Order: sequence, then C-alpha cells, then structure tokens
Amino acid sequence: MTRWCARRSVLMILPVALLVNACATSGPSGSLAPSAAIATPPPTGAVMPSVTASAAATEPPAATLAVEGGDTVAGQLGTFIWGDGGSDSPWLPGSPVSVGTGERLTVALSDGVGVATWSAKRVPAGSTDGSGAVGLGTGGPPIAFGAPGTGSWSVQVTVDFDGGLGSASYYWLVTVR
Repeated sequence: MTRWCARRSVLMILPVALLVNACATSGPSGSLAPSAAIATPPPTGAVMPSVTASAAATEPPAATLAVEGGDTVAGQLGTFIWGDGGSDSPWLPGSPVSVGTGERLTVALSDGVGVATWSAKRVPAGSTDGSGAVGLGTGGPPIAFGAPGTGSWSVQVTVDFDGGLGSASYYWLVTVR
C-alpha cells in the first residue's frame, strides 16, 4: 500500500472510530456523555463569556438585599433559567425585611456572578400573580433602587446574568415604615 493510500485509509477510518466511541459512551438517553464531548474552538474574533466555577451549579447564585449598608437578607429564588435547566414559579411573597421610607436598597449576588441587566418591581403583599406590578427601577450593575412607599410589598428583582449564563427572579417581602 502506498503512503497516500495509507493516509487516506486513516482519514476514512478516523470519523468512524469517533462515531463508534461516541455511541459507546453515550448515556441512557442517547446523549453524549461528558467524556465523549468534542470541544471545538470558538470562531475567530468571538467573544466568549467569562464563566466562573459557580456556573456549574444547578441553580443561579443566591441574592441578598441590604438597606443602606445594613444587614443582608437572602431573597427567595423564583423563576430562573440556568445552565441546562430552569424553574417556573408564581410570584412569591419573599423574605421579610423592614426598611424606612426613602432608603436605598441594594442587591448583591454570591459567587462573583456578574449582572448584565436587572429590573425591580413591586405588588401589594399577598398578591400571587404579579398583576398590576409597579416598576421600581431598571439598569445595569450595580442593582440599587429606592424603597417603595409606606406599606407592605412583595418586591421582585429579575436579573439577566453576564455572559449569557441565564436569568433569575428573587423576592423580598418589604415592609416600609
């Protein structure tokens, strides 16, 4: 066999061998197991998202709300899209926190996950569907907005994460005195 024929044979056999290997290592659903995945480089000039180790988590990072530098309160995680999964949730009542009229509320994410955009809105406490929600603010990082008026409110903060990692809604039951 000539060198040319030998190279051609290897080139013809290689794709078949890769296919057989992929089939042999596939999971019960027929999808490729992680060991069978073949990494392909990004297109030239593509901007790849910066993904932290937390991106491997099954849920988005926790979010905490602070009032003008005070103690933080973890939010209730509602609807989210993260990695290969997600969850759909109704409007949640939220984690309780008391604030004063006109105080500035800030939200921080754990695990160093960045924020692309965010929006905050409120409904009267006890609402379950979010109808009639009133906007409290939108923007890019940082997440900060003024407390709603006097009363008891279920506040939703929806975050679109940096790098296309997904999105999530977090809830707090904010009592404004």
